Amino acid sequence: MQNVLNLAPDTALTNYQETPVVDKPYDLVPDEVLLSQEHYESEVRSYPRRIPIAIKTTRGVIVEDTKGQVYLDCLAGAGALPLGYNHSEINQVMITQLNDGVPYQTLDLTTPSKDAFIKSVMQFLPANFAKTARIQFCGPSGADAVEASIKLAKLYTKRNTMASFHGAYHGMTNGSLALTGSLSAKGRRTGLMSDVHFFPFPYSYRCKFGLGGEQGAMQSIRYIESVLCDDESGITKPAAIIVEPIQGEGGVIPASKKWLQELRRITTEHGILLIFDEIQCGVGRSGDHFAFEEAGIEPDILILSKAIGGGMPMSIILYHEKFDCWNAGEHTGTFRGNQLAMASGAKTLEIIKRDNLAENAKCRGEQLRAGLTELQTQYPQIGDVRGRGLMNGIEIIKPEQANKLGQAVADPELAARVQRAALELGLIIEKGGREGAVLRFLPPLIISEVQIEFVIATMAKAFASAVDC
Repeated sequence: MQNVLNLAPDTALTNYQETPVVDKPYDLVPDEVLLSQEHYESEVRSYPRRIPIAIKTTRGVIVEDTKGQVYLDCLAGAGALPLGYNHSEINQVMITQLNDGVPYQTLDLTTPSKDAFIKSVMQFLPANFAKTARIQFCGPSGADAVEASIKLAKLYTKRNTMASFHGAYHGMTNGSLALTGSLSAKGRRTGLMSDVHFFPFPYSYRCKFGLGGEQGAMQSIRYIESVLCDDESGITKPAAIIVEPIQGEGGVIPASKKWLQELRRITTEHGILLIFDEIQCGVGRSGDHFAFEEAGIEPDILILSKAIGGGMPMSIILYHEKFDCWNAGEHTGTFRGNQLAMASGAKTLEIIKRDNLAENAKCRGEQLRAGLTELQTQYPQIGDVRGRGLMNGIEIIKPEQANKLGQAVADPELAARVQRAALELGLIIEKGGREGAVLRFLPPLIISEVQIEFVIATMAKAFASAVDC
């Protein structure tokens, strides 16, 4: 097997072109570290059940486990590692920060590092949005930023109702989980935030209206507008509608430009705040700096986490200054002053702009979807290939079987077998979507053309192995 971990993780994409060479399936028998985790750690642990490896060292898009086996990672911390692992410039900026004696965290006291981070964010935003934007630092998780957005929307509008979408994922705290579509995540919970309503998301492959495409998307808009205009709908006017421009955990479902534009029109006309949750799809992943930019619109509130800290814990919200109606300390938290995250985040934004990594995400995403679409012609078990930029998914189905709605029947068992086969061949991918039947690809933005070729070739081998089982 070719060892790629001695490659220097600098910014030139050519330095990331080496990939694992796998002659036989990897040995995924748990080692001592994994067995120790299973013994001590709570049953709530999630990823190790599907990806049973113990990570020893990393570089770029490459992971080596404690048994010396090497993988190409298309999970990247669920999208939190836009530059991959151990990027030399990110490492250096944090080392410099520590050597300069900057504190680890400062509550919301300011520092030169914080000032530099804020200015980097403003320069990364669309210019018009940045002109009047205010930034708010939240707790380290994206869920806390969602909670802050809920509070702010309700404070500003003096309304209590919130609206979200089928398939949405916004976090696991009380308010964010209430806005999340997954019933399995809510199944054993009680007392979630009340007065939350869900609208149909434009999911073309499983369109709620049986139409699909732009026609189905516009029917979704018609439904939303009819509810908001109907004084017998049973739904009071929301404080805000929250939406992911590209749904992630819900199955990698991009909203069209037209749908987003119409949603912006409706919320503006009804005086409803529009919140874009770009925790996963933002910061270059979509092929633009932010996924909403393609539609030529702006949110009232923008939620960012994951990649915004360059791999370090960070969450922020950004909004027009007119919405800044907080009293001091109304949404606070100890760890909203993570100075290492601010330093790594600022450098990450600089590198994404300097190296045009959003464009790389766009090109490599097109390459990946083209390869997966070609694979679809060989395997009818691939019901749909979709995505945008480097946020992509394939939906696994049982061919020639339909549910009561005439839609393809999901095949989560085959999806799990393909995921495991890919892992045994040196490729880390994730599952999600309805019934866990969508295979998801979230590689670092630095991934190269050669590495995407490896992903496609490995998926072909994984399908051949899994389908024959």
